[in-house]
Amino acid sequence: MSRICKQRHVSTCLLLTICAVLVAQLSGCASAVQSDKPERTVWLSSLNLEKMTSGWGSPQKDKSIQNKPLTIAGRTYEKGVGTHAASLMYVDLKKSCRSFSAYVGVDDEVNGKIGSVRFRIYGDGKLLFNSGVLKAGEPAKKVDIDLTGCKTLTLAVDPAGDNNSYDHANWADAAFVVAGDDPVAIDAPVFEEEKVILTPKPGPEPRINGPKVYGCRPGRPFIYRIPCTGRRPFRFSAENLPPTLKLDTTTGIITGTAPAKLGEYPVALKAASRHGSSQRTFKIVVGDTLALTPPMGWNSWYIHYNRVTEQHMRNAADAMIASGMADAGYMYVNIDDCWMKKRGDEPYRDAGKAVLPNNKFPDMKGMVDYIHSKGLRAGTYISPGPWTCAGYVGSYQHEQIDAGKFAEWGIDFLKYDWCSYGQVYKERMKQTNDDLLEKKRPYRQMGDILKQFDRDILLNLCQYGMSDVWQWGGEVGGHCWRTTGDLGLAGGADLSGFYHIAFSNAQHWQYAKPGQWNDPDYILIGWVGNARGMGEGKPTSLTPNEQYSYMSMWCLMAAPLIFSGDMDKLDEFTLNVLCNAEVIEIDQDPLGKQAPIIAQTDEYFIMAKDMEDGSKAVGLFNTTEIAINISVSWNDLGIEGSRRIRDLWRQKNLGTYKNRFEMKVPRHGVAFIRIFPTGSAE
Repeated sequence: MSRICKQRHVSTCLLLTICAVLVAQLSGCASAVQSDKPERTVWLSSLNLEKMTSGWGSPQKDKSIQNKPLTIAGRTYEKGVGTHAASLMYVDLKKSCRSFSAYVGVDDEVNGKIGSVRFRIYGDGKLLFNSGVLKAGEPAKKVDIDLTGCKTLTLAVDPAGDNNSYDHANWADAAFVVAGDDPVAIDAPVFEEEKVILTPKPGPEPRINGPKVYGCRPGRPFIYRIPCTGRRPFRFSAENLPPTLKLDTTTGIITGTAPAKLGEYPVALKAASRHGSSQRTFKIVVGDTLALTPPMGWNSWYIHYNRVTEQHMRNAADAMIASGMADAGYMYVNIDDCWMKKRGDEPYRDAGKAVLPNNKFPDMKGMVDYIHSKGLRAGTYISPGPWTCAGYVGSYQHEQIDAGKFAEWGIDFLKYDWCSYGQVYKERMKQTNDDLLEKKRPYRQMGDILKQFDRDILLNLCQYGMSDVWQWGGEVGGHCWRTTGDLGLAGGADLSGFYHIAFSNAQHWQYAKPGQWNDPDYILIGWVGNARGMGEGKPTSLTPNEQYSYMSMWCLMAAPLIFSGDMDKLDEFTLNVLCNAEVIEIDQDPLGKQAPIIAQTDEYFIMAKDMEDGSKAVGLFNTTEIAINISVSWNDLGIEGSRRIRDLWRQKNLGTYKNRFEMKVPRHGVAFIRIFPTGSAE
């Protein structure tokens, strides 16, 4: 441009400059390249490929991910980068790159397997190229992008909405045309978002929260703390409370034993103060089904790991009350692995052969009693194998005795983790050769045992989704079951691990119902430790918008809401995500439906959940690197006519809409709404 300006009138020069800027803006970038250096080619493969992530293996220079020649649909390319979805690379263009070109597709080395990928390219946060879904054997798609004025380029490959099996992705003949400094591969940027607190603070007036329905077995010990926000003190009351139960009118804690007669017992819970009053129907269902709504609470694993102590558990109970989490409905205080004796620390068992706690837990019964004194419930953990995942004592061949000890302590929740039972499974398979029978065996055994005791103990099957556990978990006595591997170990180059866990868990929506819940693992926000090294806690790397999306997904999926961050470092933002009463109502809805994904593209997905009152809870989730508009039509939801829309995070009515709703959603964010018939109550 400078050379042209020397030869032309200044007005002509100005016109050319304006045109160049307009071209740059149309291409999605900022301003024109200005350089006297001659143009040259810089190959993508010459950049530092250590900065490119890969869902499997390591990106290869001028080779496929398996270190073979780059080949797409029979054509071989000399230059390029072979990687594997999901993959990301950020490039500082030094404001000197004029264009980027490549051929993209799935490498032929997958030999007709099911590989499918999608390539997307962003310039300064704007989408410049989208390949659509490319499958193995299909011709390469040409990339030719004007980068005039762009500062940063993002090269992304994702698994195209399915798993990443055989997703061998090639950036073939990938090159920059450069007129200045060479582009440089850089670390992924830290997306700085302001921690905007969307949840309005509860007012001083009482508001009773928590489930509307509660299941228990006849004659069993009963404890329930009425969740209620507002400015205390309150005066609680309960109309039609069964005579076997007693309410502490000051604390709101109901204790006693469940009625001996099977049936439903509708109770009107009330809370009053000088600021107002609140009433909520609470139906006690006496029968054989527990966990009529997904359990809510806290677990020690992802923050304390093998450092956990009895004092941690007592402190967590205190924090659950002091923070207001209990007032939002959280009630279980669950210890995970590492409370029992570690391998080598004998004796492992007492004179009655029951498992012994280690010296960090001097008084298990006292600890449980302390948790119960707060109106909360206590949970524990063990493996059906000889050892737990962390190498502590398991329950193998002592199942009845250990369960009896848990009941004696007053335990209300048991997480039963496969771990070393895999060794037992292999030996038993030699005898039966029946995979499903042997996968069910330890859980059926413990499920039958727990029913024998004078306690309602929820059973969480932790076996990572093996043998389609969602189809039989309830049959063997489970109340919730993990459908995937550990979320703390889940990764993703394009999206955070919780997205991939959610996509997997969401496939099993039809198996969820009251008393039987799909469990996608814990809520890991606030301060959490590194699961790979059981490290000390640090602030989550998730952006604020990702945290809102995380909680929204879990509530739509009717998942157990078990937080596993540091209870001593609960900040205002984390509590706003965890304790929004209207968001939690979606999870705790008595109808017990899990939301399926009703629409999914390479930019967004939509989940929709039927609610007991006839309304719909809907989440519009943005999976791109930029803010986009997302809409949902009434046809997609199976409804018609005018509908009233409420923003659940902001607890704000958005107005009446007909036929469709649309909203701009930020990067990795969510629009979480509830859609009511126009005649329904506010």
